[in-house]
Amino acid sequence: MTPSLYEQDILLWAEETVRQLKAQNFEHLDLEHLIEEVEALGVSQKRELLSRLIVLLEHLLKRLYIQLPENYRGWEQTIRTQRTELDILIIQVPSLKSLWEQSFTEAWRRALANVKSEYPSAVLPEIWPFASDRQTLLTAALWQTED
Repeated sequence: MTPSLYEQDILLWAEETVRQLKAQNFEHLDLEHLIEEVEALGVSQKRELLSRLIVLLEHLLKRLYIQLPENYRGWEQTIRTQRTELDILIIQVPSLKSLWEQSFTEAWRRALANVKSEYPSAVLPEIWPFASDRQTLLTAALWQTED
């Protein structure tokens, strides 16, 4: 059995699908794979939001609660990078705003577990002690009052 274009070369398949859509040649579309890819795109965006929130929260926890001043600069750089990338993601995919709270809750659980694992003797809060809204998480220098 000859593999389909999708199985042989997904980029070529995507380009061909775009051509078919632009030509409104719907009867020649590979609908099964097109549906699969569109569904995956939504999942990918949600996963990126969660993943970036986990990294942001891990580094905020480290910067706030792990007393290793030699690491502060690197942690702060990661915080800035994740904030920028999250801001861009929300601008490009505004519907993710409605998933912020749910994603934050899951990201907090995972970030806390990860940092506890990395720094088992650290005293970390079980509940996020700051506001969890997008504005606070993407802009506030929470550690500045800690130094």
